[in-house]
Amino acid sequence: MSVNPNSSKIYTAALVGTGRIGFSLGFDKKREQPASHTMALLGNKRIKIVAAADTDEENLAKWKRFVKGAQTFSSSAKMYNTIPTPDIITIAVNEDSHMKECLAAIEAKPRLIILEKPVAVNSAQAAEISAAADKAGVPVMVNHERRFAADYNMAKDYLKKIGTLQTIRGELYSGLRIYGKEFEEDGTYSLLHDGTHLVDIISWLLDEKLSAPVVTGIFKDDKDVVRNFSAHFSTEFCSEITISMSGRSRFFTFGLDILGTEGRICLGNGYAKFYKRKESNLYTGFFSLAKDKSVRLPKKTGYFANMIQNAVDFLDNKEKLLSPLSAAIDDLKVLEEIKKFFI
Repeated sequence: MSVNPNSSKIYTAALVGTGRIGFSLGFDKKREQPASHTMALLGNKRIKIVAAADTDEENLAKWKRFVKGAQTFSSSAKMYNTIPTPDIITIAVNEDSHMKECLAAIEAKPRLIILEKPVAVNSAQAAEISAAADKAGVPVMVNHERRFAADYNMAKDYLKKIGTLQTIRGELYSGLRIYGKEFEEDGTYSLLHDGTHLVDIISWLLDEKLSAPVVTGIFKDDKDVVRNFSAHFSTEFCSEITISMSGRSRFFTFGLDILGTEGRICLGNGYAKFYKRKESNLYTGFFSLAKDKSVRLPKKTGYFANMIQNAVDFLDNKEKLLSPLSAAIDDLKVLEEIKKFFI
């Protein structure tokens, strides 16, 4: 039996950004844990966190007290100039700092960069990241977390059981503005921050790129900020795909409704339901959809832990990156196609 020479190797990791997604969400008792990069890295026995950098002194101090033995720095530049280049550099900063920090990380030449979604605030910046990564030979994985979640992977497998796809509807409702021109520079609008997840997961489920949207239902408030829209797509495998977003809801929800000719999949934050065609209990001679009782949902989706495991498997030369930079850039381009209808 051959033995993988990397099967016991410990990979070093450094973190840029010790805020919510970088660290503090790991203490949210309502979220499935791990829910931050720090906790996910600490939870993998093949990874050792050696350092972190953050300009926020308070966040960094809290992180240092929790991650024993790791060094801390007030900037990523100081970190790269002080420590040996780690195997993994994770970038968990605000969207408007993604390009700067990712380019700096690429220059340090780790074996892998894990970049928070979205890639950048626009596709021009994303292209700079991609060009630099290609030139340096540094692979970049983007944390589109649902690609790694057990329930979404079950849904992808279950697509084979629901016949020909008829419609897919993706919905995201929150109180955050969908788009406003004045927020382009810092990326603090939902189309970019959350819409990237909707576009990415549908593209991943279908193994198809979305393109050429028709956008309807645009609603703007009295400050000319977009608060509602629906974008419609058609692909080879599904002729009717709709993405609807609202930024005037007093709740948050993210979900997909996938209807085939022989079944249905409904899943999102906190739920996953799988239906199949069976003889109806309501009408003689008809078939209806009934919940598939053979489906056993996992207690945990493992969305963050599985992402880190994919990173380890990639460094072991056992797996490809499941959320590559190229796919995330395609997502960003779709969002920009939608945005054209707002201007």
